[in-house]
Amino acid sequence: MLQAALWGAFAGSPIFFGALVGIFTNLPKKITGWIMSFGTGVLIGAAAFELLTEAVNEGGLQSTSIGFLVGALVFTLSEVIVSKRGGSDRKRSKKSSENHSGITIFIGTIIDAIPESVIIGVSLLEQGTVSYLMVIAVFISNFPEGLSSTVGLKKDGYSNKTILTMWVIVVFLSSVSALIGYGLLQNTSANIISFISAFAAGGIFAMVASTMMPEAFEEGGAIVGLIASLGLLSSLFLSHL
Repeated sequence: MLQAALWGAFAGSPIFFGALVGIFTNLPKKITGWIMSFGTGVLIGAAAFELLTEAVNEGGLQSTSIGFLVGALVFTLSEVIVSKRGGSDRKRSKKSSENHSGITIFIGTIIDAIPESVIIGVSLLEQGTVSYLMVIAVFISNFPEGLSSTVGLKKDGYSNKTILTMWVIVVFLSSVSALIGYGLLQNTSANIISFISAFAAGGIFAMVASTMMPEAFEEGGAIVGLIASLGLLSSLFLSHL
């Protein structure tokens, strides 16, 4: 169980380091977009090659399809609520157009992070070892999220202490989510594990399409398509190690 918590914290930690970079440096937006686009490709690959493949193998196509669609729907509904309350630009480094949107940005980031972390814990149950592809995918994608969100929060007037405290809480929740994914699902049937994996994959795909891809293109330009493709190819190689 401790291993699951440590892997969850490790995968979530780049969001804190990205915040430090956003506070103390002025990294060009283009670089942020390139990092995010690579992370987008890796996440898509992890969801497809790891989560969905395992889900079909364990629980069949029907359970996987239902879980995937439910995951995408739940994330989309959550995104609609968060966006209406001022968190639509949580991955962007521009000043928010809404007042007092910091707590919504924080909640939106948690919504992004929890499914990814839970599935890291679940992978320990399925494989006996953590899914390194999933850990790497979450690790890479969290850095630009912490960076972009922090720059935006600074422009909205949040103090460095408040921002860093928010991201420490997110890292902690990532660790706890991975622990829950491992601890509470130890004696769960293969069909339920399959559903959860597919649910996480659906949430990840919806998150990537609605938040990461637009941000990456906006910041990095047309080349992000190639960089995302390299990220996807990297996932393919990692899934066969």
